[in-house]
Amino acid sequence: MAGQAAKPTSVPVPSTAVYGPISHAIFRIARLHRMLAGQLLREAGLHPGQELVMMHLWDSGPRRQAELVDVLDSDSATMTRTVQRLERAGFVRRTPDPTDRRATLVEATAASQALRHQVCRIWQELEEATTAGCPDVKRGEFLRTLEQLECNLVTRTGRSPLPQSAATTGSGRAAGHSTVTDTR
Repeated sequence: MAGQAAKPTSVPVPSTAVYGPISHAIFRIARLHRMLAGQLLREAGLHPGQELVMMHLWDSGPRRQAELVDVLDSDSATMTRTVQRLERAGFVRRTPDPTDRRATLVEATAASQALRHQVCRIWQELEEATTAGCPDVKRGEFLRTLEQLECNLVTRTGRSPLPQSAATTGSGRAAGHSTVTDTR
């Protein structure tokens, strides 16, 4: 590619990134995507990751907190903090599981339905900002490529493409699952 100027990136690209240019690009894109998502979600009073919990509850109904940990590939401590914050905000309610006193059920509240519309709008804005200038056919290609990359990594990490609780309850995504992290 002699004669072509390198395109500027959002962070300096270290020389060793030459051995993983796609991996470094994914890192840069994920960082910026999360940053923009955080800015947009703040308008709704949410932190990144909290909307994923809400999306799952809106789709699947009340779930054991342990199921949320599994389906969202989180850890117990992070999920507990996330659910506590969502509960304080009035978006979820926790109740003892009637079939297992050791477990807690988490459910979306009626008050969270207004939040649902905000989250849909925010995700649409995030999608448009991320793919601006890309024709629909290119967006489809991007999605197929990202799904292939996800499958590759699911295989390499030995992760099941669908968490066990999601597979048995019919919830979750066929291509994999998202991670909930740093929900503050």
